Amino acid sequence: MLRPLAWLFGLLAAVRRQAYARGWRTVHRLPVPVVVVGNVVAGGAGKTPVVVSLVRHAQAQGWPVGVISRGHGRRTQEGQVVHADSDPRDVGDEPLLIHRATGAPVVVDADRVAAGRRLLALHPDTRLIVADDGLQHLPLARDVEICVFDDRGVGNGWLLPAGPLREPWPRQCDLVLHTGEQPAFVGFRGHRALAAYALDRHKQPVLLTELATRDDLVAVAGIAQPQRFFDMLRAQGLRLQRCIALPDHHDYTDWAPPEGVQLLCTEKDAAKLWTRAPSALAVPLEFSIEPAFFEALDARLSSLDGSEAS
Repeated sequence: MLRPLAWLFGLLAAVRRQAYARGWRTVHRLPVPVVVVGNVVAGGAGKTPVVVSLVRHAQAQGWPVGVISRGHGRRTQEGQVVHADSDPRDVGDEPLLIHRATGAPVVVDADRVAAGRRLLALHPDTRLIVADDGLQHLPLARDVEICVFDDRGVGNGWLLPAGPLREPWPRQCDLVLHTGEQPAFVGFRGHRALAAYALDRHKQPVLLTELATRDDLVAVAGIAQPQRFFDMLRAQGLRLQRCIALPDHHDYTDWAPPEGVQLLCTEKDAAKLWTRAPSALAVPLEFSIEPAFFEALDARLSSLDGSEAS
C-alpha cells in the first residue's frame, strides 16, 4: 500500500536533484575541499564515529579541519558555534560529541553553506571541511561523498515510506563504508567496539571489569539502534538488570532516572543525561577503519586542484 507513496517520493527527489544538476537551483562551493559523510538509509548508520575518524586522520596529517552539521534534534533554529560547554539541546548531541572528541571547530546550521562560511570566517586557516550528514543537502557542493551503511544494507530496497531509502541505491558516490559486521555489498570496512572502560562526568575512567561484578547495572540509550549498545555491553560480561531504549536524540528533560542503580549510557547520551543523573557512566565507542579507506580518501583529496575551490 505504501509503494505508490514511495514512487511519488522518488519522483520528487529526482526532480529536486535534477534542478541542482542542471543549474535551475544554485549549488554553492566553499573555498576549501568539502567531504560529505552521509547515508541513503533513514536512521543512524554510524556516521558520527566516521566523522570523528576522518577529523582525527586529517589532524594527524597537519590539516586544519572543521565540521559542519545540521545539529539534528536541537531545540534552537539559528546557527550555532559548538563549544565544549555547549548545551547539547542547543547544538545537538552529535556535533557536541564530535567537538569534544576532536577539538575541531564545529558549526551547526540547517543551511550547511551558511555553516561552512561561518566556520571559515572564524577559522580562516581551515583547509578541509567535513559535513556531517549532508548527503541530501544539495545546495552544498562537495568534493568527496562518503556513503555509510550498517548491517541493514539497503533493507528491502524501497524508498520511504515503503522502505528505508532516502534515495535510490545504487547511486554515484566516491567511497562506500560499512560500519557493521556483515556488509551487504562491496565497500570499505569499519569496526565498532566498546572501550574497556566507562567515564564518569569528571572524565575519570572506571574499568568495565570492575563493573562486571555488580548486579545493579541499568543501561539506557537514546540512539538509533539502542539494542546494539545493550548487546555490546553484555558481550563485555556486564550483567544488565534492565535496558531502557529511548528515541534517538532523546533530551532527557522530563526523564526520571531509576533510583538505586548504576546507569550506563553512550557518550552521545552522556552530556544530556548527566544533568539528570550525575552518577551515570558513559561507555565510549571505539571505531577503527581499514587503512585502504584512508589511502583511497587521501588519493581523492590529493587529486583536487585549486580550480575546484573558487
